[in-house]
Amino acid sequence: MKKIVIVEDERAIRENYIDVLKKHGYDVLGYDNRPDAQAAFESDLPDLAIIDIGLQEEIDGGFTLCQSLRALSPTLPIIFLTARDSDFDTVCGLRMGADDYLTKDVSLPHLIARIAALFRRSDLMLQPTEKVELIQHGALSIDKNKMQVFWQENLVELTVTEFWMVYALAKRPGHVKSRHDLMDEAQVVVDDSTITSHIKRIRKKFMQFDNTFDCINTVYGMGYRWGA
Repeated sequence: MKKIVIVEDERAIRENYIDVLKKHGYDVLGYDNRPDAQAAFESDLPDLAIIDIGLQEEIDGGFTLCQSLRALSPTLPIIFLTARDSDFDTVCGLRMGADDYLTKDVSLPHLIARIAALFRRSDLMLQPTEKVELIQHGALSIDKNKMQVFWQENLVELTVTEFWMVYALAKRPGHVKSRHDLMDEAQVVVDDSTITSHIKRIRKKFMQFDNTFDCINTVYGMGYRWGA
């Protein structure tokens, strides 16, 4: 049974989500503040975390919690579920390392589908395989089995969503991948601005090791491609 932790300070909302997720077969725990949730994460990591941004007196407590959780695990699926719908907050959430950013007007079936998609991707990491699948293009090296990406022999720490986007682009250099293609590869359903935010964050991670990195090209009106 997959374990989900939801961090939401409004009791009625938290209990409603807990009830729905339990009915779908998940083991669910809830917290209403950042310190308690952070202590729980440090003691025992869940399989997925759902976090609100404003937590009691902490206006951006969810952002802080996401950063701490991402430091504990670079691949644990994290979803922001919040009433804050500005582009600024969305970009901040994704830059903090979240895999998805949803607003509270999202339908429950849509939320369940997004959770299931994240779990499908995470489960791929646990599947044993004897075949080594590597991609190498110049300074880029990708080990699909281990879900690791290297640039100039440096490990680029990517979230699960970011890994599949890089893999989708790099496995066919020069071929344009639309935003819909990238969503299919990453098994997420998000809007165009969210895909754009993921791409920007991926570029910055590569540029930590190479400030001249320019291999992810924007093809305006079409999507993205991995350049030469």
